[in-house]
Amino acid sequence: MPLRTRGRLGVLCLAAALSLLAACTSDDTDDRRPVAGSHPSPRTAARSPQEPPELDAGETVAGRRGATSGNAEVPYASGGKGDALIVAVRCEGEGTVKVSVSSVHVSFPQKCLPGEVSTTYNQVAVSGADRGGTVAVEAPSPVRWSLTVGRGAPAQEEPPGTG
Repeated sequence: MPLRTRGRLGVLCLAAALSLLAACTSDDTDDRRPVAGSHPSPRTAARSPQEPPELDAGETVAGRRGATSGNAEVPYASGGKGDALIVAVRCEGEGTVKVSVSSVHVSFPQKCLPGEVSTTYNQVAVSGADRGGTVAVEAPSPVRWSLTVGRGAPAQEEPPGTG
């Protein structure tokens, strides 16, 4: 399982019964990737939002958008049965980016700060995540962002008390 660096704010979306999801924010203090989660990557540290986030080995790109300001939609291709959907967002500037993936009923905010590039990786492993769709991003004009949508095997859920 790939290791990720610590210390950035992450967003954790947990799958509930029959594809219902509950979202919560988590302080990223664990190097292991949960079933659905958000983590910065050592490969993306100190990069600019001009470059879309990279994926881990074994994960494939399904959609990508380079440096953008304001609102946009990013289409992504379908994956194999059982694939998890990965949405990686990088941003810089003052404001909050709102990311929505309507096909799997998932949305999350990402706070962006001036002079600081932040990247989050969110993995969603629910029914229907293998279908193609569109990621909608709402961002204030001072925020520059980029996005990569990927596919990969779902990470293993960790037993309670280990993370």
